[in-house]
Amino acid sequence: MSATIAGPVLVLIEHDRGVVADTAFQALVFARGLVAQGAVTSVDAVLIGADADPVADSLRAYGVGVVWQIHHEALSDYAPEAWADAVVELAESVGPVAIVATGSDRGNEVLAHVGAVLDAPFAANVTATTTGDDEWTITRTRWGGSLLENATLRAPIKLISTATHAFSGEAPAGLVSGEMATGLFTPTLSEAAARTRIVDRVSLAAGITLTTAPVVVSGGRGVGSPEGFAILEELAGLLGGAVGCSRVVTNNGWRPHADQVGQTGKRVAPDLYIACGISGAIQHWVGMMAAKKVLAINIDGDANMVSRADYAVIGDLHEVLPAIIAELKARKPA
Repeated sequence: MSATIAGPVLVLIEHDRGVVADTAFQALVFARGLVAQGAVTSVDAVLIGADADPVADSLRAYGVGVVWQIHHEALSDYAPEAWADAVVELAESVGPVAIVATGSDRGNEVLAHVGAVLDAPFAANVTATTTGDDEWTITRTRWGGSLLENATLRAPIKLISTATHAFSGEAPAGLVSGEMATGLFTPTLSEAAARTRIVDRVSLAAGITLTTAPVVVSGGRGVGSPEGFAILEELAGLLGGAVGCSRVVTNNGWRPHADQVGQTGKRVAPDLYIACGISGAIQHWVGMMAAKKVLAINIDGDANMVSRADYAVIGDLHEVLPAIIAELKARKPA
């Protein structure tokens, strides 16, 4: 533990036009851990763009000391280089010990730019940190989450993104925080900083998506055919969930790649993951290991997915799923 604490940790709060990302609060929980270790004095949040100003009050429960609201005409929408330059300018003014973001596409992209500007190392997808005087020992996921790496991080300002779903996004229970202040910061950004930015959007139909669904019903080779997914679709509809699949399914052309869960697909964290006819290769497990509960339905009682699951039904999914659907319909109020 450091004998002299130099300053706060800056936490970039990811949002899209004022809508906070589901995983954004996980970085705040990680940052509170740095305070508990005595590595930083406090947690300061960073909100970029005027659209994010209303988010500030929701950060109070996480013990945030200062919310920095960064305003500039170039920050009207997501622009990774401009966001990074703004964070760098704020860091030069505040003097943080570390800058943290969630390890999402945007969080990693912004911190990579910050690292390039500061000529500093960037540790992505961190799952644990032990702080020291001048160096921190970190554990992070590599190779799409299929392995954990222990490393040492040395830098005047530590740049860290947290692995998604490695930390709870819930506000710490019983946390007593002091007054939360807000500070307006206007960076000096060059025209070049806004050369990469969102300039237009295409609206998609609203609804449950694979990454936000509370229940994911996922199928593998055992489903047998594209038509075999009809029963999975019906179950997912009854449970208010979404349908996913394994890599072999997309390789066979049964489902689009957008439905794939795994190392080379989407990562999900539903309340319940129902794996139907999925063997449970590590590449697939990486994509769904953050699920709170896993139900495996498989004819092979020795399958990896069965051994890892919280619950398992050993049987033919084409017989098991209709029985589950029938029972759900029977219990559904008229």
